[in-house]
Amino acid sequence: MRGASLRRARWLARAQATGASAAMQAWLASPGSLTARLVAHSAAFRVQRLHQARAMCLADEAAALGLTAPARVWEREVLLRCDGKPVVFAHTVVSPGSTAADWPLFSALGEKSLGSTLFYDPLVTRGQLEFARIRAGHPLMQRARAALGGDAGADAIYYARRCLYRRRQGWLLVTEVFLPAVRNLSASATFTNAN
Repeated sequence: MRGASLRRARWLARAQATGASAAMQAWLASPGSLTARLVAHSAAFRVQRLHQARAMCLADEAAALGLTAPARVWEREVLLRCDGKPVVFAHTVVSPGSTAADWPLFSALGEKSLGSTLFYDPLVTRGQLEFARIRAGHPLMQRARAALGGDAGADAIYYARRCLYRRRQGWLLVTEVFLPAVRNLSASATFTNAN
């Protein structure tokens, strides 16, 4: 039973409820585009695409997408890098009922930032942010660790946020897992509002 519970995250309405440090909460609850904030905190920002294909959504994504059980979705995973260091592992799923007309640029993103399209498209409606602690048994922790070459302790806890977006009749769920290196950005760089 414990293994099953670790494969799901407890998503919360407030970043403070995750128990994250104040510096991490500032990243989690930051309004506006995360891409814009990362660009402002680094000399060189890059999106590294890891994977984009059809896949089963995760158990704790199904309800957020309005599904009664996990189903096949379009899935995209990337690392967001600042000055060469991976700082965020991003996992995006597009709901099964969505069409290419709902999310026309999704399949052609390559190594472009999804955030830069979401925040500047007037047809996109953004939902409320949710926050969670991601532990070792959660699939997103396992995928983030694999993307980092297994570089995370067995007892590591990462903090994440997710948000549901709607465009026309399509839904898209973006989950951002903040990696340990993001803490160095908030300590060493100045952010100017780049919305």
